[in-house]
Amino acid sequence: MNLRDVKEILNAEVLCCEDLLDREVKTCFACDLISEMLLHVQSNTLLVTSLTNAHILHAAQVMDALAVVFVAGKRPDATVIKKSEQSGLPLMTTKKLIFECCGLLYLNGARDSLEECD
Repeated sequence: MNLRDVKEILNAEVLCCEDLLDREVKTCFACDLISEMLLHVQSNTLLVTSLTNAHILHAAQVMDALAVVFVAGKRPDATVIKKSEQSGLPLMTTKKLIFECCGLLYLNGARDSLEECD
């Protein structure tokens, strides 16, 4: 599946970098603790979170995330969106909660980034 599929599956709104939605999604990591993200996430992983502050953008860049999906209808402020667009990191928002997002993404082929380590 690619990010365009993720958009459809999660009924998400793309906040920036719509031209990059052809990126392939193989792994996903859902979390609201930046320390856990930095510890466990491998590069090219889709990040699902409810955190919307600038720290999430920095963490996503450090871990070389594929894209970030914000849940529960949350959206970062315009500054975060602009910085993300400048760095080429697609952002999306969905009204679905983390649990449902993970289930839908798993059913459509995304796997836990930790499974790749095994």
